[in-house]
Amino acid sequence: MSLDWTRHLVIVPVLLPLLCGALLAPLTQGRHRLKFVASYGSALLLLANALALVWLTDAQWPGGVGVYLAANWAAPFGIALMADRLSSMMLVLTALLALCALHYAQPRWSRIGVHFHSLFQFLLMGINGAFLTHDLFNLFVFFEVMLAASYGLVLHGYNVARLRASMQYIAINLAAALLFLIGVAMIYATTGTLNMADLAARAPALAGPEAGLLRTGVAVLALAFLVKGAMWPLGFWLPTTYAAASPPVAVMLVLMTKVGAYVILRIWLLVFGLEAGPAAHFGYGALLWGGMATIVFGAAGMLATDTAGRMAGYAAIVSSGTLLAVIGYGEPLLVTAGLYYYLASTIAIAAFVLLIELVDRIRTPGAAMLALTMEAYAVEDMPAEPKGKGVPAAMAFLSLAFAACSLTIAGLPPLSGFVAKFGMFHALLQPGADGGPIGPMGWSLMALIILSGLVAIVSLMRFGVRTFWAAEIVGPPRLHTAEVMPVAALLLVSVVLTIQAQPVFSYLARAGADIHRPQLYIDAVLGAPPVPGPVSQEETP
Repeated sequence: MSLDWTRHLVIVPVLLPLLCGALLAPLTQGRHRLKFVASYGSALLLLANALALVWLTDAQWPGGVGVYLAANWAAPFGIALMADRLSSMMLVLTALLALCALHYAQPRWSRIGVHFHSLFQFLLMGINGAFLTHDLFNLFVFFEVMLAASYGLVLHGYNVARLRASMQYIAINLAAALLFLIGVAMIYATTGTLNMADLAARAPALAGPEAGLLRTGVAVLALAFLVKGAMWPLGFWLPTTYAAASPPVAVMLVLMTKVGAYVILRIWLLVFGLEAGPAAHFGYGALLWGGMATIVFGAAGMLATDTAGRMAGYAAIVSSGTLLAVIGYGEPLLVTAGLYYYLASTIAIAAFVLLIELVDRIRTPGAAMLALTMEAYAVEDMPAEPKGKGVPAAMAFLSLAFAACSLTIAGLPPLSGFVAKFGMFHALLQPGADGGPIGPMGWSLMALIILSGLVAIVSLMRFGVRTFWAAEIVGPPRLHTAEVMPVAALLLVSVVLTIQAQPVFSYLARAGADIHRPQLYIDAVLGAPPVPGPVSQEETP
């Protein structure tokens, strides 16, 4: 398998959902089964492509980096897409969550509205593009594609609460997009480039006012990402949006919250790493303090709310704050553990938001559930509750799944959440780069992580006791197999992450080592040659 052929796999995660979404747009609602098959098939192909990229970056491509030059223009003048171990892992996570969301939506949610599957594919295009692009302007383009699709999906199955939440969500993200453009303009005015590798190569040479303008531009740009990453006090919108969104859409919102943290990790280690000269470690302190404040805010929100949807939103805020604090702490070993936590927390919260609707049926089963749903969503063509054979031992499944989600989110043994937090504690207790012991900030971060876990388990168990023990159950809840399978699949992945923690940590250690070597990306992207054109007969000697 040659590199010239395999590097075209880098563009597939962008082109495939774009083409699928465009082809599905003209189809009417009466073709919902065909639309589901096409959309689900697209997600399966994306997962296969992502797994192929994981193998290529980890075992085949030199340096673990594959570069695709769009329109065959060499960087930094053309658009460069780049796949490495980290971005390939994120593509696998995206495809996995997309498959689970689509599977859950098939009996009912995907049949509300004509363009659910088209919007979903465009959302995947934007998310995948954000993970792959190595150019700030095209990052803005992919962000806007992602956000534009999410606006329609958040309104999916509209009701009054969802309309209010979506208006707030749209306003906040439009303001973030404006900050994004201002930051990009300042960076381009200072350096004359928007290619990330070229920016990393030029940044150490800047001094005086130019260096100050670059830092200001990056700080403004970071605000846009931190709005999406829900850093305190910019994440006030998130719990309301999570609680209002339909379950399959909420799954993708969980991932979108992590996109902001991913971009921060990518840009900061590339542009402001140890090789950045005077700009080295710029903004790390702000990320550390902001991440710790976000953990406190999210934990307080979990303790204060008794609504499962808002609880999931605050859990996502705690997760995002932990990742930002890990980036700001600036230790490579801690980044590796943070990436594992990234996977474990995202999968657990995604399973939890799918589980919420199923758990609600314990208190409103059967016809009462259908009446409540029709009233709540206020949609005349709302499909009825899925028919078919109920899942045996539904109460046992719901209670065990809820317990598994709670343990993982709180970071208690024996699941992957505990492994992730144990890995972070191990990294924090290691001697620093100067060989000295752990400092006050390290102890403070450890204390906040432990405290947030205790708050999470208290909040979740309080909700669980009220739901499974104190609720007046009229009859066993009726669950459709298509709704149960995605939750079970995500929990199974969490179990696999726990059992296979050693090889996963080894892979993430290699990914973390790569992103701490900016020169690797500079050489790979700027040194990628265009594909030579065909030689005409006149040029043949």
